[in-house]
Amino acid sequence: MVDAHQTFVIVGGGLAGAKAAETLRSEGFTGRVILIGDERDHPYERPPLSKGYLLGKEERDSVFAQPPGWYAEAEVELHLGQTVTSLDRAAKTVTLGDGTRVHYDKLLLATGAEPRRLDIPGTDLAGVHHLRRLAHAELLRGVLAALGRDNGQLVIAGAGWIGLEVAAAARSYGAEVTIVEPEATPLHKVLGPEIGQVFADLHREHGVKFHFGARLTEITGRDGMVLAALTDDGEEHPAHDVLAAIGAAPRTALAEAAGLDVVPPAEGGGIATDASLRTSDPDVYATGDVAAFLHPAAGSAGGGRLRVEHWANALNGGPAAARAMLGQDVTYDRVPYFFSDQYDMGLEYSGYAPPGSYDQVVARGDVGRREFIAFWLKDGRVLAGMNMNVWDVTEGIQNLIRSGAAVDADRLGDPAVPLGDLIA
Repeated sequence: MVDAHQTFVIVGGGLAGAKAAETLRSEGFTGRVILIGDERDHPYERPPLSKGYLLGKEERDSVFAQPPGWYAEAEVELHLGQTVTSLDRAAKTVTLGDGTRVHYDKLLLATGAEPRRLDIPGTDLAGVHHLRRLAHAELLRGVLAALGRDNGQLVIAGAGWIGLEVAAAARSYGAEVTIVEPEATPLHKVLGPEIGQVFADLHREHGVKFHFGARLTEITGRDGMVLAALTDDGEEHPAHDVLAAIGAAPRTALAEAAGLDVVPPAEGGGIATDASLRTSDPDVYATGDVAAFLHPAAGSAGGGRLRVEHWANALNGGPAAARAMLGQDVTYDRVPYFFSDQYDMGLEYSGYAPPGSYDQVVARGDVGRREFIAFWLKDGRVLAGMNMNVWDVTEGIQNLIRSGAAVDADRLGDPAVPLGDLIA
């Protein structure tokens, strides 16, 4: 039975918040746990929104982090469809959109991120989409099916993970797809040009058209409906629908208004935390997409902080923050990890190696067949690794990254050499 000796409040109804609430109870916390989310749906996982659920291979109920009845059974108080409008750190309260004030002893901010908007004419037309929430995926799933039936045209702004995964889903429905991307290859800011080209080839083989080195400048329409997307180099792409997939921005407004330290957008953004996910206020923590936490992989970026917008960070960061709130000694230094599925290709990526941070890329396996592992190195040390259609190697890759050991590039690229043998 819950007693009122302490109240822990979680702001954010995504996976990170749900896993934090679950961990508080599994670790024996008997105080009040209040979970506040601005969506009316129960907390859910986001990967299916651009993968299995969008493809029509998974049912809606499969995306939820917990069965709906779990929250009552665990005595977690849910406030769904509620926005937190202010945080008073002195009074230790948060105020909801309906005026309700909720006291906390410890507070967790898991407010996530929101899709960046296209700042161009025509975004108010019907047929301009984003993909971040379950409601977006529900709408887009129907749109892609209709485009496939009618041989319709989808233009995607951005060749990042969301853009590519939606492109793969759209092609599976039979829609025509054009991706407009300002960089020279897909995923340039994540993988660099060396491996980005692999994704360009993959999608071209499945009929996707790319327009690199350009940005959308206008979406034109008639009678409120999309007709075409224009680019800054004078091209016009026919379109029935447009997806803005140009990244996401951390939702830091609540934290900033309350005077918490935040990382500047130019350095990645997010609520600044220490390695235990504690903010500049010792009773306030942050986790998930919004948290910029101290991490050895970040170097000098963001003051040595790393912000990760992927499922594994929510899955593991929520429990880590919960344990820290309970006073446990926590150092959240997991190797960043994410995965993607596109057509018959699956991959896992571990580490952190943005362009400019590495001086060499080494591949082992057959890149042409898309069955390989790529490694990003700096001074002979592995910063990151990505396995494409090669499985059961994540642990070995992450061990290489954690070790910080200099490795021989020739042996690293040799599939006959076990990854474990590369660490002296």
